[in-house]
Amino acid sequence: MLRLATAQDVAALDAFLAHHAESSMFLRSNLAAHGTDERDHRHGTRFYIWGEMQGVFGATVSGFLLVQAPNCPPEAFAAFAQILDQERALGMTGPDNQVVQALTALGLNTARYQLNHAEPLYRLDLAHLPAGRLPMRAPQPQDLELLVDWFSGYLVDTQQNTQDNVAQPARDRAQMAVDTQSIRLFLRGGQPVAMAAVNASVADYVQVGGVFVPQDQRQKGLGRRVTTALLQEARDDGAKTAILFANNPPAARAYEAIGFQKVGDFRVAILAKPTAVTPQPNPARMR
Repeated sequence: MLRLATAQDVAALDAFLAHHAESSMFLRSNLAAHGTDERDHRHGTRFYIWGEMQGVFGATVSGFLLVQAPNCPPEAFAAFAQILDQERALGMTGPDNQVVQALTALGLNTARYQLNHAEPLYRLDLAHLPAGRLPMRAPQPQDLELLVDWFSGYLVDTQQNTQDNVAQPARDRAQMAVDTQSIRLFLRGGQPVAMAAVNASVADYVQVGGVFVPQDQRQKGLGRRVTTALLQEARDDGAKTAILFANNPPAARAYEAIGFQKVGDFRVAILAKPTAVTPQPNPARMR
């Protein structure tokens, strides 16, 4: 049976997700920041529990779906699809095989995607980082136009947007970065040359996202250095473990050079447009 989680489930939910910490960062950070009942913030999440906490499914206010259901039968995925029947989804993230199974149950496996692939999932014990701090700072208002250009490149590089429709999303991201101080800029000669961010954090874990080096600065080791600088700050603020997933082989090599070790595969599926969930028959029941 799949049921909607309540505030009374928060501790048990987090304990379950903590056993799968590397692939549950979005679920755990949303739970920590917004609990089970937030319905206004875009990251507010409805959490659904299968059985006696054998699996967890999530649906955010903005329309992103999440899963951590390693031991769940097909009936659990079918039940999640029935609950979301005709709701519009923007995409889904989670352990590779689980997302593939969920998208099939949701009737989204044949939809058109902007991005839909598995990325290697990495983990690093921050005690292994070099001591000291590399030069880095938060964005300032005068960085806005530079960040618009960088976010345009980042969104196209990661296949989240095409060149034709990237201008407004890039400006929105850049403005948010300046307003919330949510990214960090790596400096060389006092000037920004790369960026990175923590896109999820909970307990003593942080997840790295948004690593970007502009084209004219690539092949200089800046991806590795901006990530190291970001994690040195996180370590000094109390984080002990870092998680990330690599969008491409050069990024994976840069992370491995820092000391990240692969621990799995994480699927990122972003639909080309909001698409209604259409539950599919459960094959197990048709036999």
